[in-house]
Amino acid sequence: MVASRREDIDAFLRALLESPDLRVVLTGAGTSAFAGEILAPALSRRMGRRVDAVPTTDIVSNPEEYFADDRPTLLVSFARSGNSPESVAATEFADLSLAECHHLVLTCDKNGRLYEKHVESAGSFVLLMPEATNDQGFAMTSSFTSMILAAWLVLGAVADPDELVGRLAKAAEGMLATRREEIQRLASSGYERVVYLGSGPLKGLAHESSLKLLELTAGEIVTYFESPLGFRHGPKSILDDRTLAVCYISGDPYARKYDLDLLAELNHSMHPGSVIAVAATDGGRDDPRFWFVDGLEGVE
Repeated sequence: MVASRREDIDAFLRALLESPDLRVVLTGAGTSAFAGEILAPALSRRMGRRVDAVPTTDIVSNPEEYFADDRPTLLVSFARSGNSPESVAATEFADLSLAECHHLVLTCDKNGRLYEKHVESAGSFVLLMPEATNDQGFAMTSSFTSMILAAWLVLGAVADPDELVGRLAKAAEGMLATRREEIQRLASSGYERVVYLGSGPLKGLAHESSLKLLELTAGEIVTYFESPLGFRHGPKSILDDRTLAVCYISGDPYARKYDLDLLAELNHSMHPGSVIAVAATDGGRDDPRFWFVDGLEGVE
């Protein structure tokens, strides 16, 4: 989908990205906002410019605070349906508050209000996800992953998109195939609380993981998320003997040191089997607490 529109995408972005003053804002509501949380740190590093993640729910309630700095802005909107009141309103507030605002819209519904408002609008570029990604359940799943991947392919200057997509798909299939029994064991283990921890882009993933479990258990399981360093400053109080901790381990050597330090602390204080470390970089393959995602080491 991205490949077929690459020429048009580049034509839209080229002049924008030539401006050193351009601010990129990633926005959405709920899971769509967490897509921005995941992407913002990685895109900021990759693009060498300011990239902010601001939920539409914050923009709509406080537009003057988030658009106080009147500078050229690319507002990247994520939305499954695009029919939530905040989806369209956030783009409207951006246009009203900023002298120069351009819109990149990633959505899954061609009948949604966000798509209809921007598909023919000057200054806007709309990427419609494949129809099959427009999941119909309450919790966003394929819509979330497709929009994140599309945004990274559009803005992340990926050297070989086909290779990246292939590696991601193979890694996901491999994880489900090799960890099925362990996943079933965890699901039936009776944990009442689950904590997800991650730093940088993985903090956004922890946020989404927390919401997803909360949604899919209808609130029966209490969930929480934080960064490994932030977790030490009070939130550790949530831990008890019915808590599962899931640590997303960074592939960045510097951040990884902090992740592993907290992991060691949790392993010391919590019951065996109550701590899981998910990593794409080898280093714990012989440790049963590590769930190593094969095929993603060094992926960008």
